[in-house]
Amino acid sequence: MRAFNVIGPILLAWVLNSACENDVAIVQRISFQADAPAESTKNLVLRYAEDGYARVEIHAALAETYRNKEQITKIKDSLKVYFFNEVGDIVSTLSALYGEINYSTGKLMVSDSVRLYNHKKKQTLETEKLYWNQKDSSIFTQSAVIVRSPKGKLFGQGIRTKQDFSNYEILKPVGSWQIEQNQTIE
Repeated sequence: MRAFNVIGPILLAWVLNSACENDVAIVQRISFQADAPAESTKNLVLRYAEDGYARVEIHAALAETYRNKEQITKIKDSLKVYFFNEVGDIVSTLSALYGEINYSTGKLMVSDSVRLYNHKKKQTLETEKLYWNQKDSSIFTQSAVIVRSPKGKLFGQGIRTKQDFSNYEILKPVGSWQIEQNQTIE
């Protein structure tokens, strides 16, 4: 009986240990998916700062990061981007339902229900696809655009602006705009 008390636990440990052995190749085949994200994050907040002040803040409901040739974060289920001035005030807000951050190029692409809003001028840019270049703070698209402001609406194909959306250039304007004498267009 004493021999069983000593040998029993050793035998049981050996059986359990050998039963739990996994072949790494088999586990990788079962659990690894080449198109799966490297990481997934809910309620993501990214802040880009300069001289101690936030310049850009990105909020995303769901973000999935992929690390293949380039590191890309795909943002799903909506995102909001806040652009700040030199003293930390929000000057414009960008929103969309989908986005992709490419860390190699420093660009953010947003699509689906895209809106860029300038808080001071109360003007809104609406389009279906837009790019923000982090390196020079530019925003641009070749897609159809509508710019709404208290002064009216402008339509066109493509736009270039800075992230504050204070001044812009519609690349191919469409429609007409009536200007009164001594009136300037901003």
